[in-house]
Amino acid sequence: MIGIILVGLFLVLMLIGVPIAFVIGIVALLGIFTVPYIPEVTVPMKMLNGIDSFVLLAVPLFILAANLMNSGKISQKLIDLSLAVVGHIRGGLAHANILVSMIFAGVSGAAQADTAGVGKILIPNMKKQGYDTETAVGVTAASSTIGVIIPPSIPMIIFAGLTNASVGALFLGGIIPGILVGLGMMLFVYIMALKKGYPRSQRASIQQFLKLVYETVPALITPIIIIGGIISGFFTATEAAAVASLYTLLISMFFYKTLKLSDLPKILMDTLALSSLSLFALAAASALGELMSYYQLSTMAQDFFVNNVGAKWVFILIIIAFFLFVGTFMDAIPAMILFVPVILPTASQFGMDPVHLGLIVVMTLAIGLVTPPYGLCLLLAAKIGNLSIERSLTAVIPYILIVLAVLIFVAFFPDIAFFLPKLINPGLF
Repeated sequence: MIGIILVGLFLVLMLIGVPIAFVIGIVALLGIFTVPYIPEVTVPMKMLNGIDSFVLLAVPLFILAANLMNSGKISQKLIDLSLAVVGHIRGGLAHANILVSMIFAGVSGAAQADTAGVGKILIPNMKKQGYDTETAVGVTAASSTIGVIIPPSIPMIIFAGLTNASVGALFLGGIIPGILVGLGMMLFVYIMALKKGYPRSQRASIQQFLKLVYETVPALITPIIIIGGIISGFFTATEAAAVASLYTLLISMFFYKTLKLSDLPKILMDTLALSSLSLFALAAASALGELMSYYQLSTMAQDFFVNNVGAKWVFILIIIAFFLFVGTFMDAIPAMILFVPVILPTASQFGMDPVHLGLIVVMTLAIGLVTPPYGLCLLLAAKIGNLSIERSLTAVIPYILIVLAVLIFVAFFPDIAFFLPKLINPGLF
């Protein structure tokens, strides 16, 4: 009975617009108050323990790297390079939007920073060049989801911390799915460009292209440093995030000379504001996880799947459907904190590798970034483009279907995603 009341309270608080982090915290606090054997001090203790992790330092550090890129105008350099590569194709600016998101993903791992940084530049430019607002907003929001699939990825780091899965294997496993998502979006954009007659840019000359490559090489080296360092064991994911932040700061100040010391306080405040949202939600989710453990939800879930689901493929479809639903109203980090420990024992019983499960969960929750009412990337892009949420959602649906198609492909043919990890470092498995 108490469980039903708490679920009802959870839904009511969400419907009236209470931020999800506070909803989770309130339900955890009230729920633990009703349990006589758990002292109330458990809530703050679990919240503190939930964020007392060296791995979690990577979250604000990768967000800092993304903010430094945006403030240092590196995003504009990457957009210029992307235009030089694909701008001559019909719908070139939309293609460049997707390509720069793929490149940006290799630096920050933060989809929202991609939407904000790239969207502020490209959405107005696309509208000026004759693209309808729906296309400009839809492409920007949807391509930003690649940021949590192509490494480095903050949700992948959180998943690794929860399950002891290899961060390196997860990072390498996300490369091919992320590229497939990007290429799928580009194919759709090309078809739409032919149908609607979207413009294309003049092909860049060899000299222009080489100049842009020279200007962007320092930024393009960042993913190599991050991923190479983690896979080689030279540094951990958190150390990689610190190196990425420091490296981005140095090239912004001394190579591009687009960042001043006076800019740093604002960048740090923006980073703290964005990081605190995710980390507070994570802390609250840790407290609610204690309540879920008391009610033995993981055991109940395991018994349900054992008694009612006899096939691995059915279990995978249920997991995808469940996280699609959860992702519509909850950020990836608290969603994983709450539910991954519940499904992990069952996944192990079905013989699923934790890395495979991680790719499925992260890709599914990536779709939640563009599905209301949560959908932060969609909300950001819609605000920049001054477009209603209803029209923005309609515009992004084709791209959601592309991500979903790649997700199903990875879910049932994992060797595609595992090709690079097994090729580069078989010891990760």
